[in-house]
Amino acid sequence: MNISQTPEKIRALIAPLRGQRIALVPTMGCLHAGHISLIRKAKYLADVVVVSIYVNPLQFGENEDFNQYPKTFEKDAEICKNEGVDVIFHPENLYPENGARVTLKVSDMSNMLCGIARPSHFDGVLTVVNMLFNIIQPNIAIFGEKDWQQLAIIRRMVSDLHMPIEIVGSEIIRETDGLAMSSRNRYLNPSERQQSLVLSEVIRLIKNNIQQGEKTTKSINLGMDNLKKHDISPDYLEIRNEITLQPENTITPQSRMFIAAKIGKTRLIDNISLKTESENTL
Repeated sequence: MNISQTPEKIRALIAPLRGQRIALVPTMGCLHAGHISLIRKAKYLADVVVVSIYVNPLQFGENEDFNQYPKTFEKDAEICKNEGVDVIFHPENLYPENGARVTLKVSDMSNMLCGIARPSHFDGVLTVVNMLFNIIQPNIAIFGEKDWQQLAIIRRMVSDLHMPIEIVGSEIIRETDGLAMSSRNRYLNPSERQQSLVLSEVIRLIKNNIQQGEKTTKSINLGMDNLKKHDISPDYLEIRNEITLQPENTITPQSRMFIAAKIGKTRLIDNISLKTESENTL
């Protein structure tokens, strides 16, 4: 396994491999089982696997956890080595010393869901992902479905900008009790960790009610009542089209339930497809 820290070095390293299928797994480090599932999918789909580890300052807003974000590179590198990763791209900084002057801008797809609480977040995400795509020029890139809004926006970027890259989503990996895995889960104290389980429980409850024939509005109100009982005030609890991210009142095969809430000081997100089991097998 090779580790490269500059765009020039990783370009030189990858150049002889261009005849093979190259997969990129972008991460901010602090790798867990969710990231490992992305790496394994990349290994299944490609000949060469590149994992980027970079905590991108441009996607953090004021009073967010950029300075506290966990950095565990030695452990991350060991995980990558054990999983058969070919190259780690671990730059110290991808931006000019005087700051970024040219960035990408997301339009309507960021003015909703997480974009309301984090107004510049997705601009920062797209800017750094575009950089990684330009530097590594992968054939495919793997992203987790827990950050579904991010996944949908990146797919739109690739489509709108005619990038020759296949974007692959990988299903949410959960703890045994249902909590979606996240590097931020380590911020939760024991009582917050227990409280956080309500998020996944509520979206499963809503999905079950809708599939039993209950109206969507009533099902969401029931979910909100459940959250309130556990002292949780969500940023949002909504049904949206998973491609366009537009609100949906009528359930379709593209309907998805989204939730975000702060548990203590930690902001958590989750989502679930509202497809039936028969639709999932099609």
